[in-house]
Amino acid sequence: MIPSPHAPAAPTSPHGKGRWYTLTYVQVLIAIAAGAALGYFAPQTGEAMKPLGDAFIALVKMIISPVIFLTIVTGIAGMRDLASVGRVAAKAFAYFLFFSTLALFVGLIVANVLQPGAGLNIDPATLDAGKVAKYGTAAHDTSLVGFLLGMIPTSLVSPLVGENILQTLVVAILFGVALPMVGPRGDRILSVLEDVAVVVFKIVAILMKAAPIGAFGAMAFTIGSYGIGALADLIKLVATFYLTSLLFVLGVLGAVGLWAGFSILRLIAYLKAELLLVLGTSSSESALPLLIEKMEHAGCPREVVGLVVPTGYSFNLDGTNIYMTLAALFIAQACNVHLPLSEQLLLLGVAMISSKGAAGVTGAGFVTLAATLQVVPTVPLAGMTLILGVDRFMSECRSLTNFIGNAVAAVVVSKWEGGLDHAKLDAALKG
Repeated sequence: MIPSPHAPAAPTSPHGKGRWYTLTYVQVLIAIAAGAALGYFAPQTGEAMKPLGDAFIALVKMIISPVIFLTIVTGIAGMRDLASVGRVAAKAFAYFLFFSTLALFVGLIVANVLQPGAGLNIDPATLDAGKVAKYGTAAHDTSLVGFLLGMIPTSLVSPLVGENILQTLVVAILFGVALPMVGPRGDRILSVLEDVAVVVFKIVAILMKAAPIGAFGAMAFTIGSYGIGALADLIKLVATFYLTSLLFVLGVLGAVGLWAGFSILRLIAYLKAELLLVLGTSSSESALPLLIEKMEHAGCPREVVGLVVPTGYSFNLDGTNIYMTLAALFIAQACNVHLPLSEQLLLLGVAMISSKGAAGVTGAGFVTLAATLQVVPTVPLAGMTLILGVDRFMSECRSLTNFIGNAVAAVVVSKWEGGLDHAKLDAALKG
């Protein structure tokens, strides 16, 4: 197995020794605050900082495929039990299906109780549907069948130089399964890959030194481009979404954590550097390599983490699912469209499918919402223009919730498999 890439003073660890200002999460927090201030007081300058955030996310995406490939291959090949691989995958998908569906129900219930769109009295005819036309087109072009076919790469090596996580997952699983079948040659290749993995994770540590710069640029652009004022008219929707996500994380995932033997608050504290990075960049992908590292360090087996986390990034999107039903009902309420229970359940059923079909698509939250509304024509698609201005602010909450959900999933599936090291988990969460 790969020697642990973690060290007490690793730059990616929030528990490293040194002065407070050398800690990654402190630097990212300061960068987020500075970026927000720049965007607010100098909007044009803030917008100009966009390349900093884009460059950092591009650097992280550059390393994601190698991290996933090496983690899964070495995990599966080292396990040498194909039945275990299938069992882990089955448990992971059962978890994903249950909790992603539960997230849809939570969004639906909260929208009915709080009714964030009530009283806006928007006439759909006055809305500019052209602003969301591109999302409708993307949703139309994306189907569940097309998504599943898209998991098959054009070549064996193309996923290693691409951005499709699931294609990398497919190739890595095939490679990991095949290695033990070729005898001593496979053992030699596995040894080389384990050594390469140590180098790749060291590259991750180097790249994370640029995290504060990326967070600064992304936050400055968000505030400078969209402005705090964009929240004023739709503050009830944004507040409702953040509150619902918080309740889901602390209530639902918190209960799951208690069953699995850990505190959700301690897990959040353990992942604080990564969560701040997700918040600053508005992208959960920016912390994917770190999440894999952190969950292995917390006692989850590599083969479980390697399967659960990358797959969960496409199939376990709790925050996105809460957003979909909540936003759909907000649009209906704002446009005075009454949706009976039967149509709300239809909306939920369609969302279950569309959330899988558009997984991995840029702007997936907005695309899946468009796909859902197209199948439920009672709610006007043009109503999406109402939330276009604040979607960026809700994107951050979606990413945070998705990230925490996948961390919890890694622990739960590890426990189901009987491979969770409770002593390491407890030690990691207590710092």
